[in-house]
Formats: sequence, C-alpha cells, structure tokens
Amino acid sequence: MFDKLMADIYTCFIDKDRYLEIIRGLGNTLIITFFALLIGIVIGLIVALCKVSAEKNKKLKFLDVIANVYLTVIRGTPVVLQLMIWFYIVLAFAKNPIPVAILGFGVNSGAYVAEIFRSGIQAIDNGQMEAGRSLGLSYSQTMRKIILPQAFKNVLPALGNEFIALLKETSVVGYISGHDLTRGAYNIRNATYSSFLPLVGAALIYLIIVMILTSLLSRLERRLRQGDYR
Repeated sequence: MFDKLMADIYTCFIDKDRYLEIIRGLGNTLIITFFALLIGIVIGLIVALCKVSAEKNKKLKFLDVIANVYLTVIRGTPVVLQLMIWFYIVLAFAKNPIPVAILGFGVNSGAYVAEIFRSGIQAIDNGQMEAGRSLGLSYSQTMRKIILPQAFKNVLPALGNEFIALLKETSVVGYISGHDLTRGAYNIRNATYSSFLPLVGAALIYLIIVMILTSLLSRLERRLRQGDYR
C-alpha cells in the first residue's frame, strides 16, 4: 500500500514536473486574491462613503441610488456568472484571464467591503463628527482625519475574513480558462486519471492557507483589543 502511494505521488507530482501545475496555480490564486481585495477595498470605501454622505445630505441622494443598484446587482448574482460576463462579453478582447479575474473578483468583493466599511463608519459615535466640525474641520476633513482611521481599525478583522472568503471564491476562475490552484489540480487529474491526490492535495493547500490567515487574524484582533484598553 505504501509503495502504491509513493508511486501515485511520483506520477501525480514528480513525473514530468507536474508539481509545477500546483505551484503556478497557487501563485495565480494568491495574486488574484491580493489584488482583487485591493480593488475591492477602494471600490468598497467609495461606495460606503457615497451611502453615508447621502444620508447626511439629501442633495447626494442620487449617489445612494447608484450605490444601491451596484450592491443589488453584484450581491444578487453568482460571482462565477459575473466573471464569465467580464471575460466573454465586457472584456472579450482580453487574452490573459488573470487580469480579468482580478477585476471581476475586485468588483464583486467591493460590494461586500462596502457594507463592512459602512457599518464601521456608522459604528463611530456621532459626537466624533460633531467634535471635528466644532474644531473648524469640514465634513470631508473630519471624515478623513477622525472617522475613517477609527472605522478602519474596527473593520480590519472583517476585511481579513473577506480576504479568506475571496481566496476560496477564486477557485472558479477555471471557468474563464484561468490557471489557479484548483485548475492546476484538475489538469493533473486529467493527465494522470488520478483524482484523489491532486484534488485532496489542492484542498489541503487551501486549508493550510486559511488556517494561517485565521491565526494571523486572531492575533490581529487580540492586538486591537489590547490597544483599546490603553
């Protein structure tokens, strides 16, 4: 049994350097996740500020309408369909699916990050805004210098959880011929007709990454709580 296992490992990962499928796929998975989250943070912050500002100023109501349409469409449709629309319709001229995947996942993530930021901003006591205005700061200055730094600190754990969720969601990038970790395992399966080692191996890699990120998030949360007591 041990000899068979070692033979399968050799066939699936060593022979013809098939392990490179996993390494290349893992690299693309991490690249897509990281840059998509950055795009999501930028979009999410803008959308959150639009919604919060519209609540304070009725003249900006149109911004709230636009933001709600965006949130409804993105959160109400499957991410895999959004990805396919980006690749096969909106950016049909694109040759490389990785940048398209980054954009598609980033736009999708932005809808969820927007709600994270909005709840973080609204959790700050209104007295903070009033104090800033009483010191002569404008609304935007108060938001930038007083409200957002506190809100960002509060939502960091939630952003970390979004990073973990996004990491797992990228497993569908194979639908647009993107080579991610899941696709790499599937390619090995097709080449060797062995399903167990490639698929379980990819699952273990996802699990290890998520466990590492979860541990880092737990440490971050503890440090943030310690900072609150100082």
